[in-house]
Amino acid sequence: QVQLVESGGGLVQAGGSLRLSCAASGRTFSSYAIAWFRQAPGKEREFVAGITGSGGTTDHADSVKGRFTISRDNAKNTVYLQMNSLKPEDTAVYSCAARFRLVLKTPGQYTTWGQGTQVTVSS
Repeated sequence: QVQLVESGGGLVQAGGSLRLSCAASGRTFSSYAIAWFRQAPGKEREFVAGITGSGGTTDHADSVKGRFTISRDNAKNTVYLQMNSLKPEDTAVYSCAARFRLVLKTPGQYTTWGQGTQVTVSS
């Protein structure tokens, strides 16, 4: 079974960049699709980006296309979220999640979650 730990969050000015990491343990990491979700206070959790087990297919929410890029390095058991041109509305707790095989955009379809990492973007 895969276990996930996020890191890389912090405080950054608008227009800046952060790189989040999702470190995984488990012998079948490459079998899992990984997605990033975020949740701001008073808001529902929303899909940010997802990547298939092989890394061959990615999906990004319209709100982050052109700014965020998801990638993975299966040799390191790690998924990344490179966030550029950050905006105050990107402020949220970011969590990574895993499910078998397919990338889906609904949080309830994911079986394993990390603890989350706070991203705060100042104006």
